[in-house]
Amino acid sequence: MLVIAVVAIVGASAFAVLASSRVKGSASKTAAAYFAAWRKGDITGMERLVHEPPPDFVARHRALSDELHVESIQLTPGPLKSLGEGAAEVPFAGVRQLAEFGAWPFDSTLRLAVRDRAWKVLWAPETLHPLLKDGGRLELGEIDLTTAELVTSEGEPIPNDSYAEAYLDPLKPEFAEANQGWELVLKVPGQPDRPLLSKQPEANVERTTLSRPVQAAAARALDGVKDSAIVAIRPSTGEILGLADRLEENYSAVQDLFPPGSVFKTITAAALLANGLEPFAEVPCPGSYTVPGHRTIVNDGEVDRGLISFTDAFAHSCNTAFVEQATTRLSWEDLVETANEWGFGRPIMTGIRGSCGTVGQSGDMDTFAEDVIGQGEVVTTPLCMAALAAAVQSGTWRSPRLLSEEQVSRIEGTPPKPAPMDEGVVTALRDMMTAVVDYGTAADAGLPDGVAGKTGTAEVVDGEAHAWFIGYRDDLAFCVFVRHGGSGGAVAAPIAARFLNGL
Repeated sequence: MLVIAVVAIVGASAFAVLASSRVKGSASKTAAAYFAAWRKGDITGMERLVHEPPPDFVARHRALSDELHVESIQLTPGPLKSLGEGAAEVPFAGVRQLAEFGAWPFDSTLRLAVRDRAWKVLWAPETLHPLLKDGGRLELGEIDLTTAELVTSEGEPIPNDSYAEAYLDPLKPEFAEANQGWELVLKVPGQPDRPLLSKQPEANVERTTLSRPVQAAAARALDGVKDSAIVAIRPSTGEILGLADRLEENYSAVQDLFPPGSVFKTITAAALLANGLEPFAEVPCPGSYTVPGHRTIVNDGEVDRGLISFTDAFAHSCNTAFVEQATTRLSWEDLVETANEWGFGRPIMTGIRGSCGTVGQSGDMDTFAEDVIGQGEVVTTPLCMAALAAAVQSGTWRSPRLLSEEQVSRIEGTPPKPAPMDEGVVTALRDMMTAVVDYGTAADAGLPDGVAGKTGTAEVVDGEAHAWFIGYRDDLAFCVFVRHGGSGGAVAAPIAARFLNGL
């Protein structure tokens, strides 16, 4: 009996030892339960599976989700790895869906160990996200930006290196609206802030009238041409399709005034036509002409063309013919009135300001003789001369604009209404401008078929002459201006050819 009792006591002791060493659950079951609770957002359930969780365990998880605007989380555990007796780990991939940035993936590891005879999660901040190690903190901040983006009429970005920036950048504040963006930043003590994700605020988008292909062609035509500008207009609407400005010394193609040279003969011709001079009337074109009792005017190279038609005098830009006809047929008031009809006396409201020009005030005969050929006191802008070419093409003068009519009215006031021009004068000018390209001063410029125009070479006292060429082709009118560029026919017209051939 004593033996049996001893055996019983020994057996009971062995069972007690076995029972006391038994581990509750398994690493895989604990990991699975932890991931399941995490997916459901059951932070309290997660906390029960953690060995000695920090006091702010629940608050820390909720704060991260709230701070980052987490909408959902996906967790994909990898295979469990045993690290020896009583230790294991589960690598896992996670994807947080952030309200501002969308899917944001991360990789981390869930570590487990036996504690107090049960498998527990050994939690650390990097379990929540690896960037939270060493006191790291994730912070979502707002980016406030008040800006606007100006685009082409097609809704596309303005071409790079368009030479229109000087006009577009000051215009942006007119359309700027406050918008909000976001930036996710990692902050680690003792280290500089590290941007992780960024969502820039969206700019308010406003369409201009610029045509992307026209603007690009104008800009590329000016590449390598210093102190130059091209203004292109749609005659049927007045919309500015291209505005490439490389003028130096802060000069502006829409606001600053320059002597136009012979492109102004388009207006002088309109005045002579309106006063009865027929396009095919014969006029003398001597090498030089002296206004009776006043100054002498000469042709370029003092070329004497003899008796030619008025159209040919325009095509060859005969100074003497124009001065003789204007000083004998027109008064200074006639010239001013005609210039005003063709834009000089009309307000120009583009959305970026603008001006046209003046003919002068002296009324002196010597000055008048110079005015009729675009010298003297006559000054104008490339914008105004482009509008002049557009009015010849369409038969109607329109105030050019870079923005919609509504925006122009808001910024500058209501522009003047379109003004129909004299049909007979317009028809004659079209034929005369065609002659300039067919056999006149622009005949050798390489211009494509269908172009009509007028060259201009404006002499100035502070350097080489200004080179001009205005013209149109179909529903596209333009002005090419090269400050101190030289001859309009030799310099400006070939640039126009590059522009048109590049469309």
